[in-house]
Amino acid sequence: MFSKLIEELSGSSPSKQALLVAAGVGTVAVGAAGAYYIKKRINNTPPKQWRRVGEINEIYVYPIKSCAPIRMSRVSCVDLGPKRNLLRDRIFMVVNADGKLVMARQKPKMVLIQPQFDDGYQKMTLSAPGMDGITILVGELFKQESVKAVVWGETVPTVDCGDEVAKWLSTYLLDKADGYRLRFYPLDKTSRKKSDEDTGSLHDETSYMLFNTATVEDLNTRLDQKVTALQFRPNFVVKGPSAYAEDDWRWVKIGSTVFKYVNPCLRCVFTNIDPEKGTSSADGQPLKTLKSYRRIPELGESPAFGIYLGVRLPGEVSLGDPVYYG
Repeated sequence: MFSKLIEELSGSSPSKQALLVAAGVGTVAVGAAGAYYIKKRINNTPPKQWRRVGEINEIYVYPIKSCAPIRMSRVSCVDLGPKRNLLRDRIFMVVNADGKLVMARQKPKMVLIQPQFDDGYQKMTLSAPGMDGITILVGELFKQESVKAVVWGETVPTVDCGDEVAKWLSTYLLDKADGYRLRFYPLDKTSRKKSDEDTGSLHDETSYMLFNTATVEDLNTRLDQKVTALQFRPNFVVKGPSAYAEDDWRWVKIGSTVFKYVNPCLRCVFTNIDPEKGTSSADGQPLKTLKSYRRIPELGESPAFGIYLGVRLPGEVSLGDPVYYG
């Protein structure tokens, strides 16, 4: 193609030369774009063969980022994360006076704030040690005007949940009547660009995270103080595979849902917060031990534990569902 273009250029007027060059550049650009989308389509095409490795042992949804989870027996899996009606994963977050995310890294006892939903998954009630419960009508939040908030440097639209719950959170976390507020993400798709469609609503990386029970058990053989799966805040815990087997899963099928591996879950000091006590480990465990054997050199100092996933075929996942990888 290029040799023919050069021949035509050598015998053409300046104006024709410009047109030919533009046509050639356009052809290359279209070809590059086409190759990109073909590659993306291939990379997002599930395998035809699957291998069964275990079954779903635990399912968790975390309505409020950094707060306690709700154990589930069944969830629907969509791009934004696991859900049941208005119960959705990481759809609420605590913010400071500047609208910036507040996490348990700063306030470890956030993990003791326990959300609960009614049977119809329409109302959320919060409880915490020493506090009376407070209820939020989630459906009403969709009717409110949105305001901006910041998650990991990205601006997202949110809805403020009101003064009453703001006072409740501030009293529990700050011992004063104001300072923190609760925000709600009202959209049904991500507005963030960090990982394209896999970023989720208010998530750190992607909208799903998984590991298996043997992975936790192996870590516990190296620790004096044992930990549970909840120390690592998974959505799905699989029973059956060998320790760290999930590192090699590039596709995962559970129930009617197909997931694609996005990247490893790199761990931070949040890992050291005890989900039952709401305190951080004084000796830096289990993160210190994980760093001794689970670091990936090209990814820096943070150790890997579990994998981040993105949905490629929405569906449902239930306790006991077989788990396949490809």
